[in-house]
Amino acid sequence: MREAFGERFDVPIGYLNTASIGIPSVTVADAVAEAVAEWRVGAARPPQYDRDVAAARAAWARLVGVSTEHVASGASVSQLVGLVAASVPDGTRVLTVGSEFTSVTFPFAVQGKRGVTVTEVPHERLLDEVARHDLVAVSVVQSADGRTVDLDALRATGTPVLLDATQAAGWLPLSLDWADYVVGGSYKWLVAPRGAAWLAVRPTAAAPVPHAANWYAAEDPWEGVYGLPLRLAADARALDLSPVWFSQVGAAASTEWLAGLDLARVRDHCVGLADTVLAELGQPRAGAAIISLELSADQVERLNQAGVVSAVRAGRTRLSFHLYNTEDDVDRVLGALASR
Repeated sequence: MREAFGERFDVPIGYLNTASIGIPSVTVADAVAEAVAEWRVGAARPPQYDRDVAAARAAWARLVGVSTEHVASGASVSQLVGLVAASVPDGTRVLTVGSEFTSVTFPFAVQGKRGVTVTEVPHERLLDEVARHDLVAVSVVQSADGRTVDLDALRATGTPVLLDATQAAGWLPLSLDWADYVVGGSYKWLVAPRGAAWLAVRPTAAAPVPHAANWYAAEDPWEGVYGLPLRLAADARALDLSPVWFSQVGAAASTEWLAGLDLARVRDHCVGLADTVLAELGQPRAGAAIISLELSADQVERLNQAGVVSAVRAGRTRLSFHLYNTEDDVDRVLGALASR
C-alpha cells in the first residue's frame, strides 16, 4: 500500500500505465464498493446518485478551469465530441495532428457526407496551419507520446478550439475557459471508473444540438421522465446523458479530492519521475507525465519480466507516471533496461 497526497493506493511497484487506466485510491474504490453493496440488497434509490453527478461535474470544472454551469455530463469522450461534430456547419474544415486519439477525430470524420473535412498535420506544424481551418480539435497532451500542445499560442490564433483534456486533467494545472469546447474522461488520470465524461461549452461558442436528448437533460430530470413538450435544461445540462451511476460515484470521490490538491506539486512530482528516466537513458527531458521509448524486443521483455506495466502505442513503449508513482518505479525501469 502506498500513500500519496493524503490518499492510499494499492498499486504495485512498476505500474506505469495510468495513461491506459488509472488506479483508484482506497477511498474511491470503497465508495464504489459501498454503492454496489447497496444496490445488491435493494437499498439503492436512483435520485441518490444526483449528488454524485453534481459533485463530479463541479470538481471536473475546477480541474480544467471552467464554470460548472457550462459543463455537460456524459459517458465517453467520443459521445460528447460527437455532439459537437454533428452540430458544426456543413463544410467545416477541422485541423488536428497526425497522432491524435481517434475519439477526437472519428466523430468529425464521419461527418464527411456533409462536407466536413479533417486534416492531419505533424504536431510541430499545427500552429502554422490554423488560419486555413475553421476548428482545431486536439488533445492537450497526446496519448501516444505525451507531447503537449502550446495552449497560449493556440489561444492567440483566435480560431475555435476543441481540446481533449483526458491525458492532462488530474496531473497538469489547467485553465481552459478560453477554449470553445473542452472534453475529458474519468478513468485515466482522474482514477475513477470508466463511464463518466464531461464537455464544457464556452458561452460564446456555437451550442451543440442535444442529439442525445433524454430525461436526465430536462430542467428537472425527475419531472421530465414522461410526455412532451420538450423541456430541456437552460444550461449545458441540456447535453447531459443519463448517468452511469457507479462511475459517477467513483468520479465524485476522485475529482473532488484531485481538485483540492496543489496540481503544480502533482505536475512536478509526475514530470520529475518521467524526466529522471529519460535523463538516465541519455535522452532529453520531455516535461510531461507520459514518455515514449523506442526499445528493442529484448528490452521490452526485460521490462515485462521486471513487472513493469506499460503500453505499446505507435510502435513505441509508453510509460506514464502519476502521483502514486515513486522512485521505486523509476529504479525498476532503469534496472530492467540496464546494459547487460
